[in-house]
Formats: sequence, structure tokens, C-alpha cells
Amino acid sequence: MAIPARGPLRCLAWVGLLAAGAACQAMSIRELRMLEANEKDGKLYANYYLVGVVEGLREASEAEQRAGQKPLFCVNGRRLEPSMARTLYQSELSRNADSYEADMPVQLVVSAALRNSYRCP
Repeated sequence: MAIPARGPLRCLAWVGLLAAGAACQAMSIRELRMLEANEKDGKLYANYYLVGVVEGLREASEAEQRAGQKPLFCVNGRRLEPSMARTLYQSELSRNADSYEADMPVQLVVSAALRNSYRCP
């Protein structure tokens, strides 16, 4: 899933990317669900937000590794594509439903999903 060249989807994807880097207020699980349910293209917008969060977390992890710190997660040549963002998010929510409340940030869920799916050696 590529980030659109312009328009609201590009803005939403960048908001997700920035939220993952803690540069702005992150969307909560509840807000993401409301976006999906109440907007005409809500599911599409939510997908782009999730892609932005994954890409932001990936960049943060790689930056930590470049700085000589332990990364958040390790891809190590394995497949991690933007189209996997929704599956990672939903799988983590399903596996650990009791651990998450609706007001928790989406990036917390995605970060845990990435740590669990791409463990560092």
C-alpha cells in the first residue's frame, strides 16, 4: 500500500507516521474504530493511519539500531510490507484483548505486534 501523492489520505498517513514517532497526539483504539465506522472512507483512512504507524515505528527502530541501541524489533530481511499493518494490529488486539483499553493509543498495539512478530536475536 503506497502513500497517495496528495489529498486527505496522504495527510492521514503522515499523521500516523508522526504519531508513531511521538511528534503529535496519537489516535486511540476507540478513535480508530469510530473513524472506521463513521466516515465514508473510514476503513481506508484507518488503513493508511496504521501504515503510517508501522512505518514510523520501523524508522524509530532502525534509528535506535544505527545509534548503537537495542532496536524495538528486528525485521532482519523478513517480510514487513505496508499491507500487513492491519493484520498485525488486529492480531495483537485479538491475542491480548484483555490487555488493551479503548483509550490506549493505536501505536501501543502496533508496537507490541511488531515486537512479538519480529523478535530480536
